[in-house]
Formats: sequence, C-alpha cells, structure tokens
Amino acid sequence: MTSNLNSLAEARRAAASPLFADLAGDIGVSFEFFPPKTEKMEAQLWETFRTLEPLGPSFVSVTYGAGGSTRERTHATVARIAAESAVPPAAHLTCVEASRAEIDEVAHAYWDAGVRHIVALRGDVPGGAPYRAHPDGYANAIELVTGLKNIAPFDISVAAYPETHPDADCAQSDLDNLKRKLDAGATRAITQFFFSPDCFLRFRDAAAAAGIDAPIIPGILPVSNVSQTRRMADMCGTQIPAWMVSLFDGLDDLPAARQLVAATIAAEMCRRLYAGGVRDFHFYTLNRAELSYAICHLLGLRRVAAPATEEAA
Repeated sequence: MTSNLNSLAEARRAAASPLFADLAGDIGVSFEFFPPKTEKMEAQLWETFRTLEPLGPSFVSVTYGAGGSTRERTHATVARIAAESAVPPAAHLTCVEASRAEIDEVAHAYWDAGVRHIVALRGDVPGGAPYRAHPDGYANAIELVTGLKNIAPFDISVAAYPETHPDADCAQSDLDNLKRKLDAGATRAITQFFFSPDCFLRFRDAAAAAGIDAPIIPGILPVSNVSQTRRMADMCGTQIPAWMVSLFDGLDDLPAARQLVAATIAAEMCRRLYAGGVRDFHFYTLNRAELSYAICHLLGLRRVAAPATEEAA
C-alpha cells in the first residue's frame, strides 16, 4: 500500500510540475553494446563507453551474434572492459548452433578473464529460421542458466518480453518460462525494448502476480532510425505506435533534429516509468552515447566524481 501511495504521489507530482524538475537522481543504469567489426567501430565503442562510464553503471553488457558469430569479438570486448575499468562487464551467451561443451568452454574462459556476469539467452537462428536446439547443446535458456550455475557462481541475467516472446503460445506461458529461468538461478530479468510505459508496468504487475519477485529491468531503446528499429521490432514482436513513427516524418536529412525527438520520446517514457516506481533502467545504446547520456541526465543522474589523486610527498 505504501508503494502504491508513493507512486500516486509521484504521478501527481509529475503532472503538476515540469516533467524533469528536481528529480533525485536515485536511479540505477546499465548499458548494452555490440562488439565492433572494425578498428573505427572499436574506437567508437570505446569512446561511447568512456562517455557513459562516469554515470556509474551497475554493469555494461556486450551482445553475442546469432549462432555465436561474434564470439571472439564479444570475448575481446568484455575482457578489455574487465581489465581496464571498474564497471562490471556482462557477456551475452546463447544456445544457438553450439554444443554444451563449446558453450561451457566459453563460460570457463569468461570466468578466467574475471567476468562474473552472464546474460543467458536462448538466442535466434541466423537468417530468421525457426529455432531448433543443437542436438548436443542446451535446449533453451532454462538449461543454459542451470549449466552456467554448475560451472561457477555467475551472476546471471535473462530476457523478459512485455509484449510476449514471438515463439510463446500465450502471455501466461511466456511468464511461466520467465519464472523457470529465474528459479534455475538467474538474478534478474532485462526486458526487450518497448514503447509504452503502461505495457511494462502491466507486465511487471503480472509477473508479481505469477510469483516472480526478482528484479525486472526495463530495456530502453532510444530511437533515431525508424527503419532500423522497425526491423528489430519485427524480430521480437514489439509494437511501434503510429504516433511515434509520425514524429520522425520529414527528419531523414536532419540528424540533429532526429536525435532531439528521439531523446524526448525516450526520456518522457522513462519519466513515466519512474512515476510508476521504476528505479533501474537498461539502455540499448547501439554503441552511441549521446541519447542514453541525455536521458540519464534528464532523470537526474550525474557523473560520478573520479577518485582524488594523492599528492606525492
């Protein structure tokens, strides 16, 4: 009841004052990157990481290409973060087109490199073909979580789908699957991106009603490229509202204006999630810092001061 009253008071405050006025900055954030393909992309990724690093993220994750196609680059990126930063890295790991022995070998290599956090996913088959488990592999994310816990005491995140996974036969079975992943040893769930605050809040409430008490962190995708986002949304079953598409009409040749619109849309959604009691956010950065940084700033988050260096005696 206290939480509901606090949320109601926060909602009234959001409606009665400037949307981002006097926020406490009491949010936690994490960021997702994809492994770079070229030296130029690697420089861009590292610049993005260094820009976001002072915001004090609880972790940063690095994706894993379909069928393990970026295995080496993912490992190299995660290992470098682990070696050069105090921010904990999380490595994505999937079941697709790999045997248990191959996946276990990758997991051991991460543990040996000092990586303690894995984002465990079933994964998607390259080319969009229907998923089929490797005959000698982990059948799904539930088995993958169990296998990782048998290797080492990893901190494990799993995926959640506010608009239901495309392969699920209904929302309830999808929730049941999420609960089994968490019961297998996962610590938290990170959602697929969405564009309706109410969609996430309803999903959070349904998860609680299903007996899920682990943290469910909303995944936030600031949109600046509508066609790219549409392709991604089609793969994961996310609905893109018509009003949002219309806001980007006429901005194809105006990148600065697109960024402003993108930041405004995503920041307002995060503010409404905040009013609903959300205090942790996971940003899909697409290896760009500006939008995620601006949204965090609007939500009251500020740079963490670097430790003072002692003067030499």
